Amino acid sequence: MKNLVVDAKEELLDEVIDFIVSDLEEADCPMPIEMKIRLSVEELFVNIAKYAYSDRSEGGKAEIQIEMVPDPRKVMITFIDSGIEYNPLAKTDPDVTLKVEDREIGGLGIFLVKKCMDDVRYEYKDGKNVLTIEKCF
Repeated sequence: MKNLVVDAKEELLDEVIDFIVSDLEEADCPMPIEMKIRLSVEELFVNIAKYAYSDRSEGGKAEIQIEMVPDPRKVMITFIDSGIEYNPLAKTDPDVTLKVEDREIGGLGIFLVKKCMDDVRYEYKDGKNVLTIEKCF
């Protein structure tokens, strides 16, 4: 398992993406799957950067862990922050059959993550939000 700890700031997204993509490329992850993972990582990291520490002027850290599992071949990526407790999976999925103007604002990003990944799970442990995504390839 590899680990990256960065300030939870949107301008560090490229560093987070590079950290993830280097392992995906090393594992010969197919490009369509890599793109789904990149989209999910971007959504989750930006959410941490925007909302996890909104109650603190000094901000906070985001920890990203990546683990490649050989059999079955899959990647597990975990996002950890000590910001405001929030389970993004608890929110009801948006009704995508409605017209855009009839939908509630928000929630589409997490919905996309759930659609792109094979497994998404959340727990609040030791005062930290822990969100793990998995994708087989």
